[in-house]
Amino acid sequence: MSMVLVVEDSIPQRRMITELLQGNGLEVAAACDGVEALEHIQAGRHPDLVVLDIVMPRMNGYEVCRRLKADPITQNVPVILCSSKGEEFDRYWGMKQGADAYIAKPFQPTELVGTVKQLLRG
Repeated sequence: MSMVLVVEDSIPQRRMITELLQGNGLEVAAACDGVEALEHIQAGRHPDLVVLDIVMPRMNGYEVCRRLKADPITQNVPVILCSSKGEEFDRYWGMKQGADAYIAKPFQPTELVGTVKQLLRG
């Protein structure tokens, strides 16, 4: 079973994404900000994919994405940026940070699940 790390500071959003992914047969771990996400991964719990908000306290999603993609251990872990920042520039900048996909909030559940499953298949 694939493990997805959901990094989202909004409790309702984190719960909704977690339940959506679990309902589609995925194991889910959650972190409330970028620092907690990196601590989770550095503790040896390597996800198969990361769903990452951008605007968060302590460390934003762009920085987390850059760090994951710069680390040889996590550079091949797919990252989906999932943010309310929906402008074309935000999408462009997210992809420049190394993200594998960018989904603007609010999103359709099928869009997130489909993107997750596609990236997990490789």
